Amino acid sequence: MIIDKLIEKVDLKKSHIVVGLDPRIELMPENFISKKIREGASLSNILFEFNKKIIDSVYDLVPAVKPQVAYYEMYGIEGMIAFRDTIKYAKEKGLIVISDVKRSDIGSTSKAYSNAHLGKVLFSGKQVNDFKTDAVTINPYLGSDTVKEFIEDIKEDGGMIFLLVKTSNKSSGEIQDRISNNKKIYEYVCASINSFADDTLGKNNYHSIGAVTGATYSSELSQIRKLIPRSYLLVPGYGAQGGKGSDVVSGFNKDGLGALVNSSRGIIYAFNRIGKNIGESARIAVKEMNEDINLNLKNVNKYRW
Repeated sequence: MIIDKLIEKVDLKKSHIVVGLDPRIELMPENFISKKIREGASLSNILFEFNKKIIDSVYDLVPAVKPQVAYYEMYGIEGMIAFRDTIKYAKEKGLIVISDVKRSDIGSTSKAYSNAHLGKVLFSGKQVNDFKTDAVTINPYLGSDTVKEFIEDIKEDGGMIFLLVKTSNKSSGEIQDRISNNKKIYEYVCASINSFADDTLGKNNYHSIGAVTGATYSSELSQIRKLIPRSYLLVPGYGAQGGKGSDVVSGFNKDGLGALVNSSRGIIYAFNRIGKNIGESARIAVKEMNEDINLNLKNVNKYRW
């Protein structure tokens, strides 16, 4: 099961960090872009080579990466080629890959989404797996029938899903914090995660159904940790969105597990702050983030190692 492999990698690298791979041409160093253009590189190659520099510099420090599909879709077919190549290369480097796709729809369409990223699609006796990944984010707000299709695939193939529960954006409360029968909407999603999680428990006593919960809402993060104690939390919002190590520790259990903390811009564009090349700067940023999180976990007796 991917959840067990994830925890093995967390322990091996003593890190709870997920590096978000969100490439944008306009934010990349000009000398990198101009060099690639002189070499005749395609758009897909430029995007992939940028990601490759990040992966090569941090794969030994972190358990997972998270490509956000929007940053590939915006570049059309070339972007999706880079998405495919990034997933494949990250897996080759031993990383868990969480594809941030936030998919959801009516049952049959959810099944197609799930097949594309988690399950199996066969054509002429061969499997089509360009976008097959280890885990995906999904939007549960369309209802349980949209989630069950994904659950079927993770039970069959051992993958993971992370349901959007309390997202890190400023306006998330407009819907997620609404009260119905004395409970917030996101609390209902937590209850559904517990109901869905049967038969997905790994050997480390964590389920394959997790939750996306933003570091920018630390009190809600603490509450959600209590509501779904055996689910892994994917915690965005660290770094560029303002989250710090002290904000994320409430997402962890006493065993020092239970949360993955994502940083995208703060790592992949760290060259703007640190002043070294793409890869070196990313590596320094990861080490700084890892030290920050682990130090704060020690302070609250949640440090595992």
